[in-house]
Amino acid sequence: MLLDTLTKGFRKTVIAGNWKMNKTPSEAKALLEEIIPLVKDASCEVVACVPYVDLATALEVTQGTNIKIGAENCHWAESGAFTGEISAGMLKEIGVEYVVIGHSERRQYFGETDETVNKRVKAALAAGLKPIVCVGELLWERECDITTEVISRQLKLDLWGVTAEEMKNVVIAYEPVWAIGTGKTATAEQAEEVCEFIRMCLKAKYGLEIASGVTIQYGGSMNDANAAELLMKSNVDGGLIGGASLVAEKFAAIVDAAKPAEY
Repeated sequence: MLLDTLTKGFRKTVIAGNWKMNKTPSEAKALLEEIIPLVKDASCEVVACVPYVDLATALEVTQGTNIKIGAENCHWAESGAFTGEISAGMLKEIGVEYVVIGHSERRQYFGETDETVNKRVKAALAAGLKPIVCVGELLWERECDITTEVISRQLKLDLWGVTAEEMKNVVIAYEPVWAIGTGKTATAEQAEEVCEFIRMCLKAKYGLEIASGVTIQYGGSMNDANAAELLMKSNVDGGLIGGASLVAEKFAAIVDAAKPAEY
């Protein structure tokens, strides 16, 4: 193993809900009001990444709580003729802290490439946001036994030009595309194997100290039933949660599963 298990205790565990295109502002208010008392004693960072129209409501409802608010994407330009887009600076000014970048659904449905992901990551960092950078392989790529090649390429391209200092504010989310919204989940061993490989890639690029400190989440149908087993793994430092983040009790159970273990 690249890093001994003691290192995990020094990294920030981040459980982030990715709401996708769900919840109107009134529904967002109701869900967050349910979640707040359930996670108030969380030992990890709790984040809700919500649709643009819900951001103002989410920020107001969670003010003074331990829940951070994130967006689901941002554009790479500071401003300009990009109808329908939102800049990182706009998000930062209203109080957003995190932003999901490069989610497989953005890549699949909206033409995101590693080049545009890289530009968005740099823009987010320049604005003072913390990007959650998503990487992951397709089912066909896993069956062809090229998972590590795919992940290595994504990391090299998505983080191109990102400095070691900036990496202190970057979260990596490993989301096998075949496990997103399908009900299929990578086994805890599969998740650990790829998350450890990601850390090895970061070590090669940034050195051991930086690699040891980067939070690497697992996403892809993590839920209240499997979270504890996944989060016990040495290189799995949290989760990017889809469907389960829309149910207060399930999301809270995942947050509770992130309590640090005895090492």
